[in-house]
Amino acid sequence: MTRQHIRPDDSVCVLKGVGEKKALLLERLGVRTVDDLLHFFPRRYEDRRQMAALKDLIPGGPPLPLRARVVTVEERPGYGARAKHITRACLSDESGVVWAVWFNRRGLARVLVPGTELALFGALKQQPGSPELYNPEIEFLSDGAVSRTTGCIVPVYPSTEGLNERSVAKLIAGVLDTLPNAVSDVLPRFISEKYGFADADSALREMHCPTDEQKFKAARARMIFEEFFLLQIGLALRRRRGVLEKTAPAFNAPPNVQARFLASLQFDLTDDQKRVVEEISADLKRSVPMNRLLQGDVGSGKTVVALMALLQALDSGYQAALMAPTGVLAEQHALTLRKWLAPLGVDVGLLTGGLPAAARKAVLSGLSDGSLRLVVGTHALIQDTVKFKNLGLAIIDEQHRFGVLQRRALSSKAEKGAYSPHILVMTATPIPRTLLLLVYGDLAVSVIRQLPKGRQPIRTVCIGESRVPRMEDFLDREMAQGHRVYWVCPLIEESDAFDASPLELRYEQLRARFPNRRVGMLHGRMSERDKTSVMGDFASGKIDLLAATTVVEVGMDVPEATVIVIENAERFGLSQLHQLRGRVGRGPYQSWCVLYAQPKSRDARERLLQFCRLSDGFAIAEADMALRGPGEVCGVRQHGLTDFRVADLSRDSGVMKTARAEAFSLVKSCANPYSEYPELMSAVMGRYGRLLDIAGTA
Repeated sequence: MTRQHIRPDDSVCVLKGVGEKKALLLERLGVRTVDDLLHFFPRRYEDRRQMAALKDLIPGGPPLPLRARVVTVEERPGYGARAKHITRACLSDESGVVWAVWFNRRGLARVLVPGTELALFGALKQQPGSPELYNPEIEFLSDGAVSRTTGCIVPVYPSTEGLNERSVAKLIAGVLDTLPNAVSDVLPRFISEKYGFADADSALREMHCPTDEQKFKAARARMIFEEFFLLQIGLALRRRRGVLEKTAPAFNAPPNVQARFLASLQFDLTDDQKRVVEEISADLKRSVPMNRLLQGDVGSGKTVVALMALLQALDSGYQAALMAPTGVLAEQHALTLRKWLAPLGVDVGLLTGGLPAAARKAVLSGLSDGSLRLVVGTHALIQDTVKFKNLGLAIIDEQHRFGVLQRRALSSKAEKGAYSPHILVMTATPIPRTLLLLVYGDLAVSVIRQLPKGRQPIRTVCIGESRVPRMEDFLDREMAQGHRVYWVCPLIEESDAFDASPLELRYEQLRARFPNRRVGMLHGRMSERDKTSVMGDFASGKIDLLAATTVVEVGMDVPEATVIVIENAERFGLSQLHQLRGRVGRGPYQSWCVLYAQPKSRDARERLLQFCRLSDGFAIAEADMALRGPGEVCGVRQHGLTDFRVADLSRDSGVMKTARAEAFSLVKSCANPYSEYPELMSAVMGRYGRLLDIAGTA
């Protein structure tokens, strides 16, 4: 394909030398199109600008960039599967002579013709007899040619098995040589002028082939800003659509059931809960769809706040739904809501995948004809067979476990023309401030930090194998007082791939260790009915010790549970450890979290000790993001929202906030951004249109 016919959105298969096999290797690196390749930036750079002479080489020293001529060459073929094919060449420059050696480079000797000039990069290694230049990189030079690998800053790219970084570098260099203007400039001119950004094509080439430290820093600054800016434009468009294009029912009816529920509570709401209830209520009274995120640390009382919103919808004559990520959590919510609302005459439906056919039919019928006004469910709520008569409010709990920003499916259950339900998403996984603006930037945010009165701080300790007998004695004393214990394992059954204790083996060991205690087991492969039964038995006290996987991470609210043992704790992130720790400390009793771990590195041990010192979920979330990255903390990695090519959220949070302010200002000021900034909008739609559900807004 000729240079003028290559387009950035073409498959890499159009490039010379890229067949089906190489295309599959490139896909492993996330490269599918020419544009992907152009934005596949080096992982590091080697400064080879200061050329060395052969005499400067020191055995055991660092690799150096060199220029030399071939004097003689010799070859020793290798025979057999394990034999090495050896090529040796004597090289010289004005300062001296050195021997270079290459292994398994068959055919190299034929092109190392005496007198040939080479650019090399390598290190001298002490060998028996005399030192040799060991497997150096080489580049053949014609007279006066400029080297790509010496006398300059050389990019070092990520690689994969079957495709080394030199092959990637050669491919990218070829594309840059082929395309005179590799990429178009998507940033508005006033933005580039305001911040002094270089044009897009120059910045791209500088990222691949740095020529000057200041130019490289400027190019990198532009790329970081552009990455954040595109996503923030998408979020601004999403918020604009919610504000300008949709209407929602206004819940302004007198608080009948809501007021009776509040009067029936045996406790007072915290100040944070009262404030958040007012924030949500104010949103629900408007005809603009609410899109709000409710953050609350583990055990902070989000469920009561959510129920106040649900009842506001019911009081105004609309249906309401609460969606949870697992059957265990949906069952727990349904039990809690029924306990509170049955005395008030409010029926609570439950819809999960494991529901018997007759019960499922009854729930579907009630939702369709409007006789069932409040339902709790799992993903089953968004199936095509589920029809609501007048859904006015949808609440999504543990939002990140459904997939970030995928709220459309439940919302669409109520849409009739321009009518849209109010949406409240909740999470007990505190989200760092910068990630909140980045991923949930189109939502209003409410935060509950206070814990209910009477709660005692959970004591957290980290132990090794030697302290297990003492811990087991402590567990026995706790259970003797009527308290309950969780024991969490990362695996259900034994695996050769992971060095961790399996749940099934630990369950049998615990039964043998505590013969006078009732030991149960809970994991995700059990049927919904069996999980519900075990969960109910643990809550009622029929089970004293529950051995489980992380299925108990959410949805288990047992005030009598005072100890959680987390085995192989080094395998969990800090945020997940905090979620698990939140299963205890939900009553008036002193509670404990025991990290049973055998970390193999100092860093892993320091991380666990750091967790023992921290109790605030928001501080833990910040620490976890610094350690694991934003995508892993809040479940957004698989959605591509934090897969930046250059930007780093922890390092570049200030740039992200600037880009966000500019993006929201631009969208707000434009009557039609699609016609005013077509190239920018095309770039945003191409990367984030589907992910943010804004592809159809043009």
